[in-house]
Order: sequence, then structure tokens, then C-alpha cells
Amino acid sequence: MPIPREKLALYPGGSIRSKAWRDGVRRPILARAGNCCEGTPQRPHCRAENGQPHPETGSRVVLTIAHMDQDLVDHGAENLRALCQLCHNRWDQTARTRSAIATRARRLGEGTLDLFCEASP
Repeated sequence: MPIPREKLALYPGGSIRSKAWRDGVRRPILARAGNCCEGTPQRPHCRAENGQPHPETGSRVVLTIAHMDQDLVDHGAENLRALCQLCHNRWDQTARTRSAIATRARRLGEGTLDLFCEASP
């Protein structure tokens, strides 16, 4: 899930591309995971390997670091997991749905949402 610009400041070094994030957080999590997906409670046995075809989808695996409690401020190792695209998207689905509902409700209240759920100019 793309990270909104205003939330990037919550990451070490202010970006997921910073040396502080890459070397201080991402690299140790990937090492712990053996460069494979660590899975989620819904998909505990996924071990898709970074850079290889995903065993279910066939697409090249790109491991990302997921905040398991959705709290972008908590960068503790126990809150972070290396996840493949499939696991990360499924894990974040509930949060994305909640966010979309909140955005639509806000736009409806502001009068910037039309009948067909499209933002008005």
C-alpha cells in the first residue's frame, strides 16, 4: 500500500528510502526472515523468496516490511515482518477498507462526493 507523503516523516530518516530505514530497520528484518516472506496469521506458511517467482502467483517477489499493528510509529522488530506482495496486500486490506470508508464519509460531509462515489471537481 503506498505510504502517504505526510506519513513518511514517521519513518526513521523520514523516508523508506533513507539509510536509517534501509540499514537500521529493513535489513535486519530481512536477515531475520532469511530473505523470505514471514507470513501472517491468515497465511502463516508463506515462505515466498525475495526476487523469485511467487509459488502461488508466479510474479517476482518483492519483500516489503509490514507494520503488523498498522502503527507506523512502532518500528520494533516484534511489530515488523517481511512480507511478499500477496501477504502484505491481504494483511492491509482491512485498514485500506476502513480508510476508504472514512474518506468517503468525510467527502460526503464536505459535499465533495457525488452520487456515484467520485470526487467532484
